[in-house]
Amino acid sequence: MPLPESRGPARCVGVLLAAGAGLRYGRPKVLVDGWLDIAVDALRGGGCADVVLVLGAGEVPAPPGVIAVAAADWRDGLSASVRAGLAGADRLRADYAVLHVVDTPDVGPGVVARVLGRAVASESGLARAYFAGRPGHPVVLARRHWPDVLAGLSGDRGAGAFLRGRGDVGRVECGDLAGGRDIDAPDDAR
Repeated sequence: MPLPESRGPARCVGVLLAAGAGLRYGRPKVLVDGWLDIAVDALRGGGCADVVLVLGAGEVPAPPGVIAVAAADWRDGLSASVRAGLAGADRLRADYAVLHVVDTPDVGPGVVARVLGRAVASESGLARAYFAGRPGHPVVLARRHWPDVLAGLSGDRGAGAFLRGRGDVGRVECGDLAGGRDIDAPDDAR
């Protein structure tokens, strides 16, 4: 859905949250072979003009065309990653931020496109992927919501506190496209 004519089409930026230490996994998940590329491809292929990669515990070179930002306070949890990622999306003048995580490697471009499309077409500008009725990622947030999201961040909690209880978040079932399960330990990948 285009924005008012003076602005042109909506600018959608992917925010890939990958700063954690992956303690249960045994290493930062951004270092797991292939996951970073899969997540970046999902965001780009799903409609994101740019991708901001949020790093912290693990350092990797950003894929070509991806903008890496550091969550210096990554030890504080997911809230630090979301803050750093939204700041990066703000610098890119995004209208929508597509929050995604690196540890859901079965989530592809089809899921991102479906959730992003729902958010852009809705009045609220909010949408979240669901997998067999279970909430997951990506989550799409219109810019006007970012201050409230940021105000509610703390510790190892992301945008969930903001989304919970709101009746205007588009629940987008994507279980036909992916399982959407976070892989927290190596055995979870089997």
